[in-house]
Amino acid sequence: MNIEELEQIADSVRGANASFDHEVNVCMGTGCLSQHSDRLKDALAKAADASGKKVLVRRTGCMGLCAAGPLVLVDREHVLYQHSRAEYSERIVAGLGGEPVAGLQCNLREHFDEQVHIVLENSGRIDPEKIDDYIARDGYKALLTAITEMKPDDVVRQITESGLRGRGGGGYPTGLKWSTVAKAVGDQKYVICNGDEGDPGAFMDRSVMESDPHRVIEGMAIAGFAVSASKGFVYVRAEYPLAVSRLSTCIRDARRRGLLGSGIGGTTFNFDVEIRLGAGAFVCGEETALIASIEGKRGTPRPRPPYPAVSGLFDKPTLINNVETFANIAPILRKGARWFASIGSERSKGTKVFALTGKINNTGLVEVPMGIKLRHIIEVIGGGVPDGHTLKAVQTGGPSGGCIPADMLDIGVSYDALIGVGSMMGSGGMIVMDDTSCMVNVARFFIEFCMTESCGKCIPCRAGTAQMYTLLTRICDGSATMDDLALLEDLCATVKEGSLCGLGQTAPNPVLSTLKYFRDEYIEHIVHKRCPAGVCSMQVPAEVMA
Repeated sequence: MNIEELEQIADSVRGANASFDHEVNVCMGTGCLSQHSDRLKDALAKAADASGKKVLVRRTGCMGLCAAGPLVLVDREHVLYQHSRAEYSERIVAGLGGEPVAGLQCNLREHFDEQVHIVLENSGRIDPEKIDDYIARDGYKALLTAITEMKPDDVVRQITESGLRGRGGGGYPTGLKWSTVAKAVGDQKYVICNGDEGDPGAFMDRSVMESDPHRVIEGMAIAGFAVSASKGFVYVRAEYPLAVSRLSTCIRDARRRGLLGSGIGGTTFNFDVEIRLGAGAFVCGEETALIASIEGKRGTPRPRPPYPAVSGLFDKPTLINNVETFANIAPILRKGARWFASIGSERSKGTKVFALTGKINNTGLVEVPMGIKLRHIIEVIGGGVPDGHTLKAVQTGGPSGGCIPADMLDIGVSYDALIGVGSMMGSGGMIVMDDTSCMVNVARFFIEFCMTESCGKCIPCRAGTAQMYTLLTRICDGSATMDDLALLEDLCATVKEGSLCGLGQTAPNPVLSTLKYFRDEYIEHIVHKRCPAGVCSMQVPAEVMA
């Protein structure tokens, strides 16, 4: 398939869509499907047929505002219905072209108006299982342009000049990584998409794979051309069956259209993609552990160097980026590096997708420009803390991140700013906590997660996280002493400095950040045998209380 044929398909789809008087998009991401949005879609289609109106009822991926699902978007009229049910279908169809149905419309304009969609630009607007829908929105145009009009070095230069940094958590410059793999010597090179999203409360990558899988595949193919790789793997958690299903459909259809496989676009470029399922090990989010898992080995990390860019999958040069990173590639090539670099802050360019969860009104997926104030995300886009409670802290970066207190939320969201306050960007989890949260218990939760997910290969992580969990449990149940607190701080330093991979090296962050900003809560538990939030059960022997 060449660009002319691509444009013909796009024009055909746009023309067919224009023949309908109305377009009704139904969210069928995992969250809305769990509330039977598939039945809702069928009911809407049936009601549309009975009405005699020309209505296109389309399955889509996540629309972002998960707290209000299932969601229905009447596209051309820009009407969004929340908490929709199959029994509302006739009323929704009857309202097309007229007044929106009273009581069903979602009017959270600030939630959407304050966002900038690059990664999520197609989410909620295309059928993720129809390649022609993707093509109609300039899908695969960047790939065919790259392989027919650009050299691999030109592509790498565009990505470098855009300032894109890895969205998997570390924030490593994407262009520099691509350049390293491109320069590496090898008769075979690989591209891996890391879809092993395992942070508690995180669902960014899952939603992108469910909503716009072709965008991820196109980004991988462009990367393959840029670094001279001919094979790609998408490593996805087996717990994401919908994402796996839609990716499988996407890869099959791209092959049929000649957009994957041999001689793509009538050129000599060959690139194909396969899916590999992970078994749910959090440590396999670390790139060397992920590589071991794809190779059929136990998913444990190895010392670096050599780095995967030089010796990765099957000891060949390997490029690894996460889902969101690849989803940024096609827009950068279509619109230019300068356009992307104009968004965001000085050292953090573009946008970031966050999974906004916890004690927040507008739970869901948001995409915001880098540099936006953390408080703005929570209070304006997120709608603030519910039920009259007060905001206490925000956890960013998952188990690898830290807890940021409410009085520091006016920082701009960027890689450097978050690290500066003891947290990190991570892959994009953002958990909001209010005054009912015990910060000691929060730290224990994340340490327990890291302890359970540790692969056990190195002693600092294997034994250190277990001992940290024991000490935190003693603090929570009221049996700890100040010596235990001193030991906990020493262990944090040991685990951080001595662990083999990022899991152990960052595991102490939630403890260190809560000790820094909420030390008084630790003192309350230890000295006064009291949990200020009333979360921990103080099971203290009488002789201790005496």
